[in-house]
Amino acid sequence: MAIEAAPALRLRTQVLLLQIVVVTLTLGVTFAVFGYVSDQRLHDAFGQRALAVARTVAADPAVRLGVAGYAPGDIGTDPRTRRTLAEGPLEQLAVDATVRNDALFVVITDDSGMRLAHPDRGRLAEHVSTDPSDALAGHEVIVQEEGTLGDSVRAKVPVLAPDSDRVVGQVSVGISTGAVRDQLLDDLRTAGILVALALAVGIAGSILLARRWRGLTLGLEPAELAELVRGQAAVLHGIGRGVLAVDAGWRITFVNDEASRLLGIDAPIGQPVEAVGLTPRVLEIFRGLAEAPTTATVGSHIVVISARRVTHDGHDLGAVLTVRDRTDVEALTRQLDAVQSMSTVLRAQRHEFSNKMHLVSGLLHGGHTEEAARSIDELIGAGPLGAATPGIDAIHDAYLQAFLAAKAAHARENGVELVLGPNTWVDGSLADPVDVTTVLGNLLDNAIEAVRGTADTGGLVEVELVQEDSTLHITVADSADGVAPEVAEVLFTEGTSTHVDDEIPGGRGVGLALIRQIARTHGGDVRLSSAGGGSAPLTGAEFIARIPGVLIDSEVPWPRQPRRI
Repeated sequence: MAIEAAPALRLRTQVLLLQIVVVTLTLGVTFAVFGYVSDQRLHDAFGQRALAVARTVAADPAVRLGVAGYAPGDIGTDPRTRRTLAEGPLEQLAVDATVRNDALFVVITDDSGMRLAHPDRGRLAEHVSTDPSDALAGHEVIVQEEGTLGDSVRAKVPVLAPDSDRVVGQVSVGISTGAVRDQLLDDLRTAGILVALALAVGIAGSILLARRWRGLTLGLEPAELAELVRGQAAVLHGIGRGVLAVDAGWRITFVNDEASRLLGIDAPIGQPVEAVGLTPRVLEIFRGLAEAPTTATVGSHIVVISARRVTHDGHDLGAVLTVRDRTDVEALTRQLDAVQSMSTVLRAQRHEFSNKMHLVSGLLHGGHTEEAARSIDELIGAGPLGAATPGIDAIHDAYLQAFLAAKAAHARENGVELVLGPNTWVDGSLADPVDVTTVLGNLLDNAIEAVRGTADTGGLVEVELVQEDSTLHITVADSADGVAPEVAEVLFTEGTSTHVDDEIPGGRGVGLALIRQIARTHGGDVRLSSAGGGSAPLTGAEFIARIPGVLIDSEVPWPRQPRRI
């Protein structure tokens, strides 16, 4: 029959028992030290008490005179001498001092150690049982010795002759060690009561601490905690998302490698969340516990972040910020937008070209060959792009031409006219078409939307592109109402937008911050040159972008006069 192993004690029970043992041992050692110190202190105190009595007796003039009368010399041991001593003044003085001071004995001897006064009169005129040499040599001593009356703490003081420093005898005063022991027991009883109270308080504190421990560890055992930590490390460091966790006091408790990379932070555990270097937008979303995914830019990364409060059994454990990298997705999205723009232009070209070919076909079938020839010449000379966007031939890059043609078609669909500025001239080819069209497209879309929202009968957006070596300068102006002064100050801050659209995941307010980041990555910038109030018809906002290094074949033969289309 198998024997089942006894279940291991839970950690809080082990901690409770260990604390009780530690408290008990500590109090036991303390009690023992207290007993030893008290014993030494009491022996010293009773010795000083005996010394004071001995000094008093030895300094009494009657004692000094009486002892001097027996020294030097041998007092003899016959019964008559003992009777004389027993009835003499020295015996009476010694007995009175013994009673008054609750001493075991007060003994007076001559300079040879013969007893002149003793509680037991039968021992008078006998030599003392302990060594009197130190006192007879003129020294005061305190010793613990056992004599004829038992063990005692005694003091021995020399007796001097009247008006002299000559030692003529000694006074020995003893206090029974039993009195010392009784006093020590009283002190130990009091200390024992205090130790018992301290032990009770220690046990109660240990129980409360064990309960606190259970609350702090959520009732988990060490093995469970270790497994939880291992699982947390495996999961949080292995997932493709960044995780940043804080406690209820908003101090960092965990940050995985992906969060450090995407947020560009180095966050030591225990540091306040405001001090780890989060961008204002990320910090605002985290502090606001925004659970809806929100887009933000951090350095060269475009991320989607969300925050959530964490609770357990009604206790606030802090909050968690999750971060997902959208940089590659946004790059693909910008490329897809460029392809869609090209596709829009090609569809428009195909539709327009098809209409013109139908015209040519009709003229030929009707025998109007001359008219058909003129139509073909116009078709070859102008082309659909020239007709759709006047001045587009000042831009030599086919990709940029197609993109502007697509934006012009989009503007016409919204009742807005998109025109090229009179100084437009780009002779090179785009080296980074995705970044250029991202910056240009965002500025144009904002301008078209602003004009469409303020003009009932259509409006105007002007874009001007100028090449300077490998640098592309972009200016976009519109005929809308401009940007409010309070918005202009924070226009490029993430989360700032003049529009509200709840259908956009993550909200608005990212576009301008994103294109400024793209331009600055190339060493350029995007800024608001005018918030509005310009000369008609371009009375709205004007944005200027500078993007270095995005053009190749940049040796441009500039015309003598600016070209106006």
